[in-house]
Formats: sequence, structure tokens, C-alpha cells
Amino acid sequence: MRRIGKIILVIVILLVLYLMLWPVAVEPLAWEAPLAPALEGEFAPNNYLAQADVFGKEDGIGPEDIDVDSEGRIYAPYEDGRVLRYDSSGENGELFVNTGGRPLGMEFDGNGNLIICDAKEGLLSVSPEGELTVLATEAGGVPFKFTDDVDIAENGTIYFTDASHKFGIEDYRSEILEHRGNGRLLVYNPVTGETSVVKEGLYFANGVAVSPDQTFVLVNETSSYTVQKVWISGEKTGTSEIIAENLPRIPDGISSDGKGTFWIAFPSTRKDILDNLSQKPFMRKLIIRLPESMQPAPEHYGFVLGIDGNGNILHNLQDPSPESFSPITSVEEHEGMLYLGSLTYNGFARVAVP
Repeated sequence: MRRIGKIILVIVILLVLYLMLWPVAVEPLAWEAPLAPALEGEFAPNNYLAQADVFGKEDGIGPEDIDVDSEGRIYAPYEDGRVLRYDSSGENGELFVNTGGRPLGMEFDGNGNLIICDAKEGLLSVSPEGELTVLATEAGGVPFKFTDDVDIAENGTIYFTDASHKFGIEDYRSEILEHRGNGRLLVYNPVTGETSVVKEGLYFANGVAVSPDQTFVLVNETSSYTVQKVWISGEKTGTSEIIAENLPRIPDGISSDGKGTFWIAFPSTRKDILDNLSQKPFMRKLIIRLPESMQPAPEHYGFVLGIDGNGNILHNLQDPSPESFSPITSVEEHEGMLYLGSLTYNGFARVAVP
């Protein structure tokens, strides 16, 4: 028994040395994560999202964002680079375009072009006929590393996010655990073809939505559980403020219904181990070096919130069941329906607006 104990001790020492000395390009920063709010009151559990219908179940993995064109056709981007187009019933999917990368956020512009944030290829535009054009791959001399979500102002200006200028989509966990504000909100001018930085220092810049009055943009910061309001017109132009903080779940996509409601998708519960280690960067560095199968992972829990432009809760939609459509990474409203996307589910969903 004593010999077995020594062997175990040696194995533990070797494992610790491996975790401590293996070189990784991740330097976590200490921060103070707030205590996650309980699921009660305005966050009380319910089963509203259990009503959702799922489509495209065998067509591929991870239709992260969903959009609908002027003819009611549904577009879904998959992890292998394909964007499929379905009829208004969610059936008869056909190939619309293959970006050759990993398409994420999508939005139609005023000319019917599908603007795509591709995590690997940058900001793209696809004509109604399926012709692919690269609009931008860098801003301020810094290449995009993780082009994420997009929304378009009424004047055609394109606002989008680079979740991280350091880590790509395959290393999204490293971006979350490092917590150094590597994300940026960017803007593309379709007239000049120029791309510039609106705001940097964002903690995993994710979903983006332009306000109905065109005065501000909301941006989700995934790893800090916050929503930033960035003013883009008026006397407050260039300033920003946090309108929602310490959200109950990890926020991903955000979209506007055009009437004052902003829909937020939450793909995962908060992880106690990450919040508890927020002020322990060394321990987070050890977690990063663990095999992915041993790192914190999303749980099945459908969760969507509707907020106003000041962060007040308007809607609380959930489905706690293990069979729920989840993780939900995007919510898009169109003609009385909410279209739900997912980074890892094999299909997309649709449910009536409450």
C-alpha cells in the first residue's frame, strides 16, 4: 500500500509540473466576478421555450444565427461553412453559399445582400444570387481573429464585432478564461469601404444590435456577463455605459425587434468554478491546460431574455429540460416568430413571440 501511495504521489507531482510548465499563450487577468443572481422573480424558471419547433435536424451542426429574407425564406449557417436556405416552413433546405470558413452572425442589408460575420474569413457579403465578396479582414492595422456578430443601420452602415483579436473560435475558452478585453466593436462604411474601431477593450465582444432610433448600439460582453450601450449619434456619440450587468447566464447574441425590445440569447449557465476563480489567474491558467473534456462546458438549458434600451427586463423565456433546444446562441424576431440559433445543436428552432 505504501508503494502504491508513492506512485500516486509521483503521478500527482508530474501532473502538477505538466500543468504549470506547459507553454501556453494565455495570460489570465484577475477580476472580481459578481455572485450570480438566483433564478427567481424576473428570472423565475418557466417552460415557454418548450413550445419551440425544431427544423433542419439532419442538415448539419451549429446554425449559430438565423435570418429571414424579404420573401420569408430562412437562412442558417453551419460549422462546415455552408449557409443553407429553407422555405418559409423551414423545409427544403438548399445550399445558398459556402464561405469556406465558419459563418456566425448574419443580417440582410437594404439591397438584399446577406452580410456574414465569418469567424475565420472576416466580414463577408453574399449577393441574392450567391456571389461571395470579402468586405473586411482587419481594422486599425489589427487583423480580425474571431469575427462574430453583425447588425446594419438604416443608412447601410454595418456594425459588427471581433470577439477577440487574439484567439480564434477554436480557442474561445481561452478568451473567456484570460479575461483581458481582447474584443472590439467595429464599423464598416459601405460607401468608402473603410473599417474602423468604435470601441475596444470588450470582454468577448459578441452580439450586436442597432437601436430603432439609430442613436446607439448594444453589445454583449460574454465573459463579463454585461451589455454595453455605445452611442453612435447625438451629443453622446463615442461614449458608452453598461446597461445590464451580472446577468444570470452567459450572454451570446442580441437583436432588435425594431420596436424597442432587444432579444438576448443565453447559451450556458454561469460556472461557479470560473466565477470563484476570477481573482486567481494562476488557477485559471491551469484550467486552460486541462484537456477540453475536463474543462467547464455548456449545459442544456434554454434561456432568452427581452430587455429595453435601458436594460429593463421585458420578457423571460426558458426551458430547463435536458431535451430543450439549447445552447441558444441567437434570437431573431420576424413576423411574430422568434428564430433560435445554436452553435452546436443539429438544427434551428422557431417559437411564437410572447
